[in-house]
Amino acid sequence: MANLVRWEPFRDVVSLRDAMNRLFEESIVQSRAGWPTPSWAEALAVDMYETDDAIVVKAAIPGIKSDELDVSITGDTLTIKGETKAEEEIKEENFIRRERCYGSFCRSLPIPLPVVAGKAEAEFEDGVLTLTLPKAEEVKPKAIRVKAKDRK
Repeated sequence: MANLVRWEPFRDVVSLRDAMNRLFEESIVQSRAGWPTPSWAEALAVDMYETDDAIVVKAAIPGIKSDELDVSITGDTLTIKGETKAEEEIKEENFIRRERCYGSFCRSLPIPLPVVAGKAEAEFEDGVLTLTLPKAEEVKPKAIRVKAKDRK
């Protein structure tokens, strides 16, 4: 006699959803600050914050020289490119632990407000790139003086 199995029409859909959730969770890691971050983004960690006059971006890029960095703004996108190189050749079999990454990198970030790209400044000190992107005049806060009218 054959066993009867109850047919569940959505079992395959639920199984597919669970597989997609696992795939998504594996491609996202918690950054050091606790924010969900794509795993590839940890290779070039950045902070971006707003001041009254500018958007400031800081990127930790150890082991690279300033002339090996390429920073550009195209429209509302900031792009940071470069290449990190190993200081010395060490045979693969001699490594006990290898966590640092070498090679080309490229990170593009959307700029949340209009900026004046021609007045952007970049400084590189102690492995930290600091970009100051001045806000366009139309987005800077402006005080509006209120005049009182006397009633007669």
